[in-house]
Amino acid sequence: MTGYLIKRILQAIPVLLGVAFITLVLFDVAGGDPCLIKLGKNPSEVEVQMCHDELGLDLSLPEQYLRFLGQIVTFDFGESWSHDTPVREIFARGLVPTLSLSVPAFLIGSFIAVVLALLVSFYRASLLDRVVTAGAIAGISVSSLIYILVGQWLLADQWKLFPVWGYEYGFGAVTFVALPILIWVALSVGTDVRYFRTVALEEIGQDYVRTARAKGISENAVLFKHVLKNCSVPIITRMTIIVPFLITGSFLMEIFFGIPGLGSTLYTAVTNSDLPVVKALTMLGATLYVIFNIIADVLYATLDPRIRLQ
Repeated sequence: MTGYLIKRILQAIPVLLGVAFITLVLFDVAGGDPCLIKLGKNPSEVEVQMCHDELGLDLSLPEQYLRFLGQIVTFDFGESWSHDTPVREIFARGLVPTLSLSVPAFLIGSFIAVVLALLVSFYRASLLDRVVTAGAIAGISVSSLIYILVGQWLLADQWKLFPVWGYEYGFGAVTFVALPILIWVALSVGTDVRYFRTVALEEIGQDYVRTARAKGISENAVLFKHVLKNCSVPIITRMTIIVPFLITGSFLMEIFFGIPGLGSTLYTAVTNSDLPVVKALTMLGATLYVIFNIIADVLYATLDPRIRLQ
């Protein structure tokens, strides 16, 4: 196990180096000049040059890349070019709102999707199966913007069940994230149900299910113990792919509901050509992706004895 983890970590280093290089190159090609945004209208050439010197934009691309690698190693990405605020403070301020929105939505949505998928696969071709499958297809066919706008208009504006905009730190955050969580779950369940249903149907037709039933094991035990356990590998695969994007993938909800999380922070940073913030959040997403891929491999071997870490 230790040898395998060391090998995977060493393999991840070139991946992260490549992500860092691509991020820098893309910003250099398409990011625009942040000094023109920072200095306002009609800055002089001297002011622009001084700004370039201050931000390090006068350095060559290899020099900027080496500086970027040093920032990754020290976890210090300097100050935001837009707000003159340390990136660490921006990250710390936006992490809690993002997690308070994305983590409950992910857990609730995944639980509902797995349970529904097992039930409809067990009662396949029944009315329940047809209704849930049709609802899932209909749900994923509707744009996410429709969910957001209808939810804000009906549940928040007309029925006054939730606030339309804002965020409050502490326990008061529940009031502000409840509606975005509800919409997030509605958006994710349809896709997950269809995927998990396909996986469960493949397992229900296996010989071990017939053997378990022949032994007199209850249907609940067959479904939620044996079938679910053997479905765990593709379920874990899908969940570990989604988890890294929970940090920055909630920007649409955060923008429409005024939640000051990392998603809206990344959107603002890209809009303002704020490279330090973009670099920090990009490397955070890449690192999480690598980490959760390693965690997934370890979970495969833990849950399925047929899998060995080589």
